[in-house]
Amino acid sequence: MRKTKIVATIGPASESLDMLTKLIEAGLDVARLNFSHGTYEEHAERIRRIREASARVGKHVGIMLDIKGPKIRTGKIQGGQVELKDGDEIVLTIDPVEYGTKERVWVSYEGLVEDVYPGAPIRIDDGLIGLEVIQVKGHDIYCRVTNGGVLKDNKGINVPGVTLRIPGVTEKDKADIRFGIEHGVDMIAASFVRKAADVLEVRRILEEHNYQADIISKIETREGLDRLDEIAQVSDGMMVARGDLGVEIPTEEVPLAQKRIISICNRYGKPVITATQMLDSMQRNPRPTRAEASDVANAIFDGTDAIMLSGETAAGRYPLESVRTMAQIAERAEAAIAHDEVAYRHRTEVTHTVSDSLAHAVRTLAADLDVISIITATTSGHTARCVSKHRPMTPIIAVTPFDHVARRLTLYWGVLPVVVPDIAGTTDELLASSVQGALSTGYVHKGDRVIIMGGIPAGTAGTTNFMKVHTV
Repeated sequence: MRKTKIVATIGPASESLDMLTKLIEAGLDVARLNFSHGTYEEHAERIRRIREASARVGKHVGIMLDIKGPKIRTGKIQGGQVELKDGDEIVLTIDPVEYGTKERVWVSYEGLVEDVYPGAPIRIDDGLIGLEVIQVKGHDIYCRVTNGGVLKDNKGINVPGVTLRIPGVTEKDKADIRFGIEHGVDMIAASFVRKAADVLEVRRILEEHNYQADIISKIETREGLDRLDEIAQVSDGMMVARGDLGVEIPTEEVPLAQKRIISICNRYGKPVITATQMLDSMQRNPRPTRAEASDVANAIFDGTDAIMLSGETAAGRYPLESVRTMAQIAERAEAAIAHDEVAYRHRTEVTHTVSDSLAHAVRTLAADLDVISIITATTSGHTARCVSKHRPMTPIIAVTPFDHVARRLTLYWGVLPVVVPDIAGTTDELLASSVQGALSTGYVHKGDRVIIMGGIPAGTAGTTNFMKVHTV
């Protein structure tokens, strides 16, 4: 069983019911919806199809709503694109412009005229176009093109090294989160997280609606890197968002930042997703480059819980092949992992609760006894998460009575969630329902030795306090 999870962005290339069904069969675990693009009607239909495809295949699939965050963008361009050449001068303005030209382009953040200064660098379209500020005058920023290129509609803007005063959670983000709550999404990916307060604002909105969803903080700025520890502590997980991060910091620093983000998530026992351009060439080609295959494998060696596809599945020519390829690389990489070293790395610098210590003991016991599976009976997902962070070689089957808990667990390394309507009752009833759930997955059979882990009294969240070696 592959333990590293696959997140794939759903877009025009992958939104049909037939393609979604094939992607899930090929290994898709979490479907990402990018709310920087698309209408609510389009996203609602995608959510409906994802749920239908999930039911068809008989596999739980989490849905991640990726909010736009404080992303600055250009407006529409006359004719759809203009060419900017080195040495050209262009004005970025906060005044309304129906269609931009090579002389004047609208930008979405009004405060940009107050935040930048002469000499400040401005990057457009993931850094493909470079500008340098000459002067700021009223609502206009006069710039010189330092690296030319073709500017198209609605491209992202980065200002490396400049502290922006734009809110961490915008009004659009708040509306998008409310939409996600109404449609039952399982995870919120918060973009451009710069400090713990940004995460807490998202959590406040969820709590206002008495709604539970995992908050995944996307690290894509220097500020976010500088405050990594405080962000990790209040997040449910993190994403190494290498696209914007690679514009905000020097390209050569991105691999080191990736290792650092993954390491701190490992220490805190929080799931981490490695994202952006993992199999980028598969947007056009049916096979990845050797460098891309190595990139995916090395993220797994670093300790990532999940690997993500963006344009490859959203708009590429080979979405299904991309998921299949990623699954194959992950399985091969996992077979080469030194699990003892990984287990040590995941145990350091963590405060050990009863649940955490039991989970560590279960990992060791499972390896010593060569059990088929670790079965966790869980109402909140806490037990399965505790075991997952210790990275056992043994598959973790999380038996829960709740669909929403099962879907949130789809992001966690090595966890296979299964829903059993009632796991409460006596200890014997808890054990019986847990085994029944495990048998339904096809990974466990009669006569197999397993470890069952849970809490007594049964059905009470956060009470993990027992484990039992059991022969089915």
